Amino acid sequence: MMLIEETAIADAALPVDQFKAHLRLGTGFAEENVQDEVLKGFLRAAIAAIEARTGKALIERDFSWSLNGWRDTAGEVLPVAPVGAIGSVKLMDAAGVETVVDAAAYRLERDVQRPRLRPAGSCLPTMQTGGSVKVVFTAGMAADWGGLPADLGQSVLLLAAHYYEYRDETALGAGCMPFGVTSLIQRYRTIRFGAGVAQ
Repeated sequence: MMLIEETAIADAALPVDQFKAHLRLGTGFAEENVQDEVLKGFLRAAIAAIEARTGKALIERDFSWSLNGWRDTAGEVLPVAPVGAIGSVKLMDAAGVETVVDAAAYRLERDVQRPRLRPAGSCLPTMQTGGSVKVVFTAGMAADWGGLPADLGQSVLLLAAHYYEYRDETALGAGCMPFGVTSLIQRYRTIRFGAGVAQ
C-alpha cells in the first residue's frame, strides 16, 4: 500500500502573515520577509504532523493510493478523510498494463471519518494475480486556509510556533506535541475500536 500526495499545498495557501503575528515578529522593516521560507517550512511540518495525528487532510489536494489487493471487496476505506471526489480508479495487471475502470462501476461513500470506495454492484473490480489498483482522489477539509475550522487553524499555528521556538532542541521525545495542540485536535481524531475499547 502506498499513499502519494500528488499536489502539494501552495505557498500562497500558507498563513505566513498570521504566523508572524502569532510569533509577534517585528513588521515594517526592510528585511521583514527574510524568514518567510523558514516559517513556511515550520507551517508545512505542523500541517503534516496534525494530518498524521488526525488522519485528515487539512487543505484540499489530490492524492493517489496504490494497493495490491482489496481488504474488503464490498467497500474499501480510503486512507485520508474527508474525500470530496474520486478522480479515477485504474487496474494494473502483472505486466504493468493499466485499465481505467468505468466510473459507473464505483461510487464514493462520503464520511468525515472513514470515506469508502464502494462498488456500484456487489463488489469492487477484480484484480489479477500480481496486479494492483491505483485510486486517485481529492481530499481536504477546506479549499484554502480561511475555510478551515478555527480550532484546527489555531492548532497548526501553535504547533508551528512550538517547532520554531524549540528548533535547536534535540532532547524532546519522539512524537512530542504540546497539550494545547492535542486538546484542539482531539475531536478530529478517528476513533478505532479494538478488543472492545475505543482508542
